[in-house]
Amino acid sequence: MPPVPPSTRLRRLRRTPALRALVAETQLVVEDLILPCFVREDLGEPAPILSLPGVVQHSRASLVRQARELVDLGVPAMVLFGIPTQRDASGSGAYDPDGIVQVALRDLRDAIGDDLVLIADLCLDEYTDHGHCGLLDEHGEVMNDATLELYARTAQVQAAAGADIVAPSGMMDGQVAAIREGLDSAGFHQTAILAYAAKYASSFYGPFREAVDVTIAGGGNRRGYQQDYANAREALREVALDIAEGADMVMVKPALAYLDIIERVRQRVDLPLSAYQVSGEYAMICAAAERGWIDREAAMLETLLAIKRAGADQILTYFAVEVAQILHTGTIWR
Repeated sequence: MPPVPPSTRLRRLRRTPALRALVAETQLVVEDLILPCFVREDLGEPAPILSLPGVVQHSRASLVRQARELVDLGVPAMVLFGIPTQRDASGSGAYDPDGIVQVALRDLRDAIGDDLVLIADLCLDEYTDHGHCGLLDEHGEVMNDATLELYARTAQVQAAAGADIVAPSGMMDGQVAAIREGLDSAGFHQTAILAYAAKYASSFYGPFREAVDVTIAGGGNRRGYQQDYANAREALREVALDIAEGADMVMVKPALAYLDIIERVRQRVDLPLSAYQVSGEYAMICAAAERGWIDREAAMLETLLAIKRAGADQILTYFAVEVAQILHTGTIWR
């Protein structure tokens, strides 16, 4: 009898959905998911976000309801972004003890205790009237070192309000070290830092900026402090610097166009590695599915599994609730 071709042996294990599930090299589980949430000051009811179908700006009350749903589904964490009613040049709402994120963190901690990991995005852009991630000088340039002082203050008030993890996203040089020192000096030794270590100046952030009502003054951009998408080795240097400064977890953002970066970081780093499937990535899947061009559920699961396969331990995704519901049915057959 002639030998069985290797290709035939491979196909045997692809024959049925159950066989494919049995030998799958990568598994997506509920515990991989983190839901990004927006909470708006002085909002009575949740407000839909046009460019992010199914995503809302939460009121304080609806955010608590969302958190309880996550707990029921077993989704382990949410990351919180605030939308203030007033903005100023220094982004003071970010480090105001009664700013919207701090108030929301206290609401959540009172409502759900330690049943959900609460991550606070740490940046000034949602709170500044110019839309940049830091203080500006008279020429409109971001002042790195002066901004670090405000990041440290923000971390302290977020930790005091109940954040388990603070997540600096501003891409200022030295931000992790400044935040770690600020937390430790205020006694918050147990508060962890998730560093947006490889955050690229991407075109995929547009819907997010609608979600937080941020416009960069004068048509400016953040290419001077976010990473150039032409560069990969630079990301490894940024990640190494953040780890050396005390990061407990690191992130690559965005995810789908940067799977190679996720894989490279995974090969170098043994800390928990997160990836953010950002607003534009989510919106593209939703828009194509609405037009009948792709299968929404299939594309959602395929892209998330690809991010996991590249090496991410956690995935920040606006699909988190939908995916968790599907995973609980146990009917994911590829």
